[in-house]
Amino acid sequence: MTRSERLLALIQVLRRHRMPVSGRALAEETGVSLRTLYRDISSLQAQGAPIEGEAGIGYVLRPGFLLPPMMFSVEEIEALVLGSRWVARRADASLSVAAEEALSKIAAVLPAALREELDGSTLLVGPPRARQDRIDIGLFRAAIRNEQKVRLSYEDLSGRRSERIIWPFALGFFEEVRVVAGWCELRQELRHFRADRMLEAVNTGERYPRRRQVLLKEWRDERARIDDKTADGN
Repeated sequence: MTRSERLLALIQVLRRHRMPVSGRALAEETGVSLRTLYRDISSLQAQGAPIEGEAGIGYVLRPGFLLPPMMFSVEEIEALVLGSRWVARRADASLSVAAEEALSKIAAVLPAALREELDGSTLLVGPPRARQDRIDIGLFRAAIRNEQKVRLSYEDLSGRRSERIIWPFALGFFEEVRVVAGWCELRQELRHFRADRMLEAVNTGERYPRRRQVLLKEWRDERARIDDKTADGN
């Protein structure tokens, strides 16, 4: 491991801890001697890393510290390229453009060697399967971000139509369909709505009364209970 890789590894370890960590624990986790650990911390502090603490007390990295792009590893670059290409092919139009622009911004500040890795990446994403969505899924991204209600005209599997007000809090992208998770005022419960069965969707501009993170937690808890019951049944 080179010195720069060792310093990056130390930063990543500190990022995982919110409370001060002793020098000995950091040395063990990064696989270096305690003396080397102290030298590495001094080097990072001299380079501007907001590491607080001292020997005998422990060290903590203040929140908000961002690594410069040149600190990306080759595999991290590949992950960014693959993820961006997937989004560009499978998300809504505005998010697809955003993915391509984000990758261009990253490429602009990368060192030449890593920029070549990015430009020459051979990780490809195949074309998506045809979807029959009638609405712009970007409307739901905005509604989730702003915690706003959506008026929805929906058709179920049997062809029955209904008008609903939902509180969207999550959006799932699957190979053949996109699904909105939301609280349904009509059914008074958490429900899933397939984008290809939506006839019309309008953002009401009205905020829903609960935080989306609370709804998401309740949804995860509900899914966990369902999974537990399924496991017990097996």
